[in-house]
Amino acid sequence: MIQKRILVRDRVRVPPQTGWSWIDRRFVPEQSERLSREALLLYFFLCSVADQHGLSFYGDTTLTARLRMNAAALSQARDELLSRDLIAHQPPLVQVLSLPPHPSGQRRPPTPGRTSAGQGLFQLRDVLREAVARRRGDSQNQEAP
Repeated sequence: MIQKRILVRDRVRVPPQTGWSWIDRRFVPEQSERLSREALLLYFFLCSVADQHGLSFYGDTTLTARLRMNAAALSQARDELLSRDLIAHQPPLVQVLSLPPHPSGQRRPPTPGRTSAGQGLFQLRDVLREAVARRRGDSQNQEAP
């Protein structure tokens, strides 16, 4: 088992005095593989700017600029999150919802010509899978006589 230790003591994260955000730990294993890169980016952004109720009110113009995606990509990413029951949207408000009790449905096929999860240099799921595989390998090597 990996022993955790603080790597940089003077840079340990602490909750801010005002404002806060979080991403449910279940999100990565239960939802991330089913989402496109754009939907992941939008979800993480919405989580980071939401208030304690999950609410934010960034407009499409601001979102496309901040996330560096065009309006069509933003719309498709939002539709993915809506179809997965991860957000509610009633302009100008967006609410990040609590995660569904069980992962829902199948991922919609990507639109031709668009980058989707499973393409590109590194995907979050690939990095996490590799880390888990390494961790398992390390623990098996430590247990071997």
